[in-house]
Amino acid sequence: MTKFDEATRAIRIDDTTYDVCLDDGYSMGGPLNGGYLMATMLRAVTDASPHPHPVSTGAQFLRVARPGPAQVVLDQLKSGRTATMTRARLVRDGETSVEMLVTTATLDGSAAPDWSDGPSAVMPALAGCVRLPDPKAAPAMNFSARMEMLFDPPTIGWLTGEPTGRPESRAYFRLAEPQDPDPFVLAMAVDALPPVVFSAGARGWAPTVELTWHLRALPAPGWLTLIGGGRLISDGWFDEEVEVWDSAGRLVAQSRQLARLGRG
Repeated sequence: MTKFDEATRAIRIDDTTYDVCLDDGYSMGGPLNGGYLMATMLRAVTDASPHPHPVSTGAQFLRVARPGPAQVVLDQLKSGRTATMTRARLVRDGETSVEMLVTTATLDGSAAPDWSDGPSAVMPALAGCVRLPDPKAAPAMNFSARMEMLFDPPTIGWLTGEPTGRPESRAYFRLAEPQDPDPFVLAMAVDALPPVVFSAGARGWAPTVELTWHLRALPAPGWLTLIGGGRLISDGWFDEEVEVWDSAGRLVAQSRQLARLGRG
């Protein structure tokens, strides 16, 4: 079992309840990364479902989730031959931090697409990409140490005061500990990029309010490519869309989230 598998493990208590221990290693200066929280909850959802793959996940982030023991509480709404719909809540001390509606199904990992569009942006080769510098004097910023990310240089120009002026972020992604990507890794990958508004000139913590993502195929081993962008920044809100492509050049995940502009 890898560290990521351990950190997202869900232990069945009964038909509707799973114990989890939220790992401080996925904190973002205190709050835990939303993709990590989704991955942890999806462990419980898929364990309780007759279908193994979370093909659609819609998450509402109600309040900040912090490290420590919690529970995932399930309500299976409908189960059929091809799909199961489940409501899941992440609960700690009687309060719900995240609520999700998940559709699980069974994907054929060998199935070729009937039709596929290409990536919305072209990434340079791995050798032409760069890492973010290590966080300075921020011991609680543990999330970045759990993965390797190599960024398309223009999309992190905001670090040196040279943002592109467009909401965008692009990077190659894999876990720091060797592990082939799976649907749970994809759940974290869709929320792993820095907020796309950084490249448009905004700064500060930008909390996600709602995130929906779709699992489109089971990923091949190797690096994932994350291509993020936004359509509108207005009235203190912004949207962020992310495409995830695997090493075989297949679109394996898509996401869209609504978030608040950075504060602090």
